[in-house]
Amino acid sequence: MMQKMDPVTPVQRFSAAWWKEMGLLNLGTLLMAVGVYFFKFPNHFTTGGVSGISILVAHYLPGITTATMNLILNILLLAVGLIFLGRSFGARTAYSSVMFSLLTLGLERVMPMSSPMTSQPVLELMFAVGIPAVGSAILFHVNASSGGTDIVAMLVKKYSSMNIGLALALADLVVALGACFVFGMETGLFSLFGLFTKSILVDAVMDNLRTYKVFHIITDDAEPICNFILNRLHHSATITQGEGAFSHKPHTIVMTVVNRSQAIRLQMFVRATDPHSFITITSSSEIIGKGFRGMSE
Repeated sequence: MMQKMDPVTPVQRFSAAWWKEMGLLNLGTLLMAVGVYFFKFPNHFTTGGVSGISILVAHYLPGITTATMNLILNILLLAVGLIFLGRSFGARTAYSSVMFSLLTLGLERVMPMSSPMTSQPVLELMFAVGIPAVGSAILFHVNASSGGTDIVAMLVKKYSSMNIGLALALADLVVALGACFVFGMETGLFSLFGLFTKSILVDAVMDNLRTYKVFHIITDDAEPICNFILNRLHHSATITQGEGAFSHKPHTIVMTVVNRSQAIRLQMFVRATDPHSFITITSSSEIIGKGFRGMSE
């Protein structure tokens, strides 16, 4: 499933933000590799993507392991992407794609697996879908992906007017259906169920990662609250003047958007500073503007 990624915001190399992004990039890649190698490969769950294709192809090539085939296909797609997409291809996606392939190959060398870890295919499917879905969502959150079919999508977008989302969904569906003929109906049905579940999980995790708290604070003493938002939370705020419908007294309304951890700090500060204030807090996963997502999406 092709995810729409935010435009990449330049980050100064070796800054705190850079290290955070690199940490998330490596964490997402590691989660994908662990979920795919330990749970997807041994059970032959072909839930789409290059890893799913690798499972099918490696079955007919006994001399090549699934992890090796995954590395070969990803390198081929990377080469095609670099040739035809150039700089627009994305360094983060290239890095994640190579690391993902090398990690699965390394796990195969260090911890070879000839059979599933348990005798419970439903439990294995939960981990085979859940762990890579979280990893994928983290990668999308930092404007990256594990490559694979996303590279194909970039090529399709550049050279045709085809609906990319539909094309990728159909391609993943064909890969999942392939398991029915190669590994039997039971594995095929598990793969199809995993494919549909993966899309839902990735979207859910991404929404959770992007969730911010929107504050509307009605107060009679806005200055200390605004100073806290500006100097301690390093966010801005919008001030409007209001009037109580019953008392007709003038009030100041402070509106700001912060992340979850900052929301707790802001709520505690407002309560301690102005216990008579009135606060409404809502959640939003679509914040567009300076300091958040780009206006060009």
